[in-house]
Amino acid sequence: MDREFNKQFKRLGKKENKILNKKENTLFKSKTAPIMDKIQGKIPEKLKLTLEAAFLKSFKLVFEKGNSYIEKTYNKDRIKLEHDLNNYAIDKKFSNKYVKRLDIPAKHSKRFHSTLTIFEGGVLGFLGIGLPDIPLFLSMIMRTMYEIALSYGYDYESNEEKSYILLIICGALVHGEKKKELSEQIDQLGTQIDTQSQIDITLDDQMNRTAHILSEAMLTAKFIQGIPFIGVIGGVVNFNIIDKIGKFAAIKYKKRYLLKKAREKNVQI
Repeated sequence: MDREFNKQFKRLGKKENKILNKKENTLFKSKTAPIMDKIQGKIPEKLKLTLEAAFLKSFKLVFEKGNSYIEKTYNKDRIKLEHDLNNYAIDKKFSNKYVKRLDIPAKHSKRFHSTLTIFEGGVLGFLGIGLPDIPLFLSMIMRTMYEIALSYGYDYESNEEKSYILLIICGALVHGEKKKELSEQIDQLGTQIDTQSQIDITLDDQMNRTAHILSEAMLTAKFIQGIPFIGVIGGVVNFNIIDKIGKFAAIKYKKRYLLKKAREKNVQI
């Protein structure tokens, strides 16, 4: 069993390191930087603050009232049942076959929402609608996160788990050393939650932090999306954002699940 556990961690570690150490395409950046600088120079400071406030308001709306509505768009009980069956099989025999089955719902969710958000962002962008689609876009992000969490046996009702989800979103959207720093914080928070240790993070602080990072990541895209016809670019950006978040979330939740199993079975990693 120890050998199979270590094989799983080694395989997952390669995927994680690939994301954490991804290098920027310097040629592409050098070609696009002058254009992006020109666009960003025209973005009013008021819009930056408005966008961040819109994301913060949307997070609060989702966490206070939106979960029940989001849950109507997927079968929560079915995903939980699939996890329970896979988890039972893993408890009986820890093997790559059963561990891979845990990934199926998460992969389906990420693929579906990444594709859907191209259409949503592209249509709204074509019509010149930028800021009003933020609650809808955020709902897609949260649905993706919720389905991935359930796939690995984690519910999302507690403030601690909501903070964990928001921290993953932050980690997915930053770069370089900041990404590695947040990656360690995510792993630490996951362990603290699972071992019921003291947690030094609050949901309000994390909502503010995530709204800032998410707005920075999407600022230029939202500005372009508010311009009719040019705004179809927004759909591609929306796709990239959800794709990044989905990939990172699947790795982090799977890693957390495996660490939890290792503790339960006293396996040395």
